[in-house]
Amino acid sequence: MSNHHAIQISMSLAESPVHSSSSDDFAGLLERELDSGSLESSPEEEDEEDKEADGDGDGDGSDVESESRIKRRKGDNLESVEETNGSTSQGLPEQKSEASATEDTCAHPGSFGDMCFLCGQRLIEQSGVTFGYIHKGLRLNNDEIDRLRNTDIKKSLNNKKLYLVLDLDHTLLNSTQLNHMTAEEEYLMSPPDSLPDELKGSLFRLDFMRMMTKLRPFIRTFLKEASEMFEMYVYTMADRAYALEMAKLLDPKKEYFGDRVISRDDGTQKHQKGLDIVVGQESAVLILDDTENAWIKHKDNLILMERYHFFRSSCAQFGFTCESLSELKSDESEPEGALANVLDLLKRIHKIFFYELGGNLIDRDVRQVLKTVRKEVLKGCKVVFSRIIPSKVQADNHHLWKMAEQLGAICSTEADSSVTHVVALDAGTEKSRWAVKQNKFLVHPLWLEAANYMWRKQPEDKFPVTETKSKTQTQ
Repeated sequence: MSNHHAIQISMSLAESPVHSSSSDDFAGLLERELDSGSLESSPEEEDEEDKEADGDGDGDGSDVESESRIKRRKGDNLESVEETNGSTSQGLPEQKSEASATEDTCAHPGSFGDMCFLCGQRLIEQSGVTFGYIHKGLRLNNDEIDRLRNTDIKKSLNNKKLYLVLDLDHTLLNSTQLNHMTAEEEYLMSPPDSLPDELKGSLFRLDFMRMMTKLRPFIRTFLKEASEMFEMYVYTMADRAYALEMAKLLDPKKEYFGDRVISRDDGTQKHQKGLDIVVGQESAVLILDDTENAWIKHKDNLILMERYHFFRSSCAQFGFTCESLSELKSDESEPEGALANVLDLLKRIHKIFFYELGGNLIDRDVRQVLKTVRKEVLKGCKVVFSRIIPSKVQADNHHLWKMAEQLGAICSTEADSSVTHVVALDAGTEKSRWAVKQNKFLVHPLWLEAANYMWRKQPEDKFPVTETKSKTQTQ
C-alpha cells in the first residue's frame, strides 16, 4: 500500500463519521475509501486476489464482483499515480515523513486480513471482532466498534428506527430435505401452477440444495412494515450458503436486509448467537427467535417466537407425533398467526419507545420497554399451581412460575380468596376442585405458554383441564 494513499484513507475515515444506519452503507464507505485511495498491492496480494476471483468466495458472487471492481479501479489509479510521479518528484520526502508519522500514531481501528486498512501496516496481533458478512476479511477493534455504534445509533434514532434481529428456521420459514417428505406431502412436489393458491409464492423447491422451503404466512407484510421501524438483520445458526439462499427468498430485491445476513460462520461463540457482530447498540435491539437458549447473554432483548412446523420432518425433529400442517393441507392464519401478532407487538414497543417516554432518546432502552409491555399481559392475575411443580423443586425456580411473574402475574403456593387462576394438568386435584367450587379459573399450563407467545391474556375456556388418574408426587 502506498504510504501517501494510506494517509489519505486514514484522514478520510478518521475524520468522517460513518453516515450509515446499516452495515451496507458502512461496507460501501470502506470500499469507496479503499478504492479512491488507489491501493497498491504486491504481486503476492494480486495473486491471492486472482485466486479469490476464481471462485474461493462465499458462493454468491458478491465478493468476486467486489474484488474485480477494486482491481479495475486500482489499475486506473495506478496509471494516474505513475503519471504524476513521472512529471515531478518534489514532495516525496515530505510524504514519506508524513506516512511514517501516521503509521507510528495509527490506532489500527480495523484490518483486512492482517493489514491495517488505514496505515497499511501488517498486524502481528489482532483484537476485536470479525465482520465477514459486511466485507470479506474485515476485522474491527473494540474501540472502533463502539465508535461506529455510537454514530449509527444517533442516525437510526433520528430516523425513528430501532434494530431487529430475525432468526430464520421455525421463525420466518420452515425447510425440509426432499428425501424426508412423506407420502402425504407428495402433493407439494407438483409444478408451481398446480399447487393450491395459498401455497403459491410461499413454497419453494430448491433442487440444487435438495430442499423445500415454506415461508411463514404473513411474511411479506411483516417484512415490509417492520422495515419501516427497524434496521433488520438475519441471524441463523445454519451455514452461510443456506442463509444467503433463504435471504434471497425472503428479500429478493435486498431492500430489507441488504447484506446484513449473519450465519454460524460469522459467530464468535460456538452454538451461541451474540449481538457483538451486530452494528447496533444493545439498548436498541430486539430479537425474534424460537430458541431461547441461543441467546444466553441477550434474553432481555428476546421476543420468543412459537415454532413454525409446516413439514412433517420439522415436527419429528422436536418429538411431535401429530400430523404436520402440510399433511393436514392447512397453515397458520395470516391475520391471526404468529407474525401478524408479533408485528402488532413491535408496533406497540416502537410507539412507546419513541413517543411515550420522557428524557433523551439516546438514554432510552428498548429492553425496559419490552419488560414493561410483558408485565402488562397477566397484570391483575394471581396464580396457584397444582401438581405442576415437582416437590423437589423450589417453586419460584420453576420455569412456569418465572414465566407467570414475567408476564405480570403474582404467584402463590397457597389458595385463598385473592387467587384468580389455578394452573393444573388434572381436574381431580384438591386445588383444582377448590377452583371449581370457588368459581376460579382452572386452566391448563398451555394457557401460560400461549400468553407468553401471544403477548396477551388468552381466553381461559380454550385451555380446559380434564381429570386424570396420575399420582405423580408434585405440589
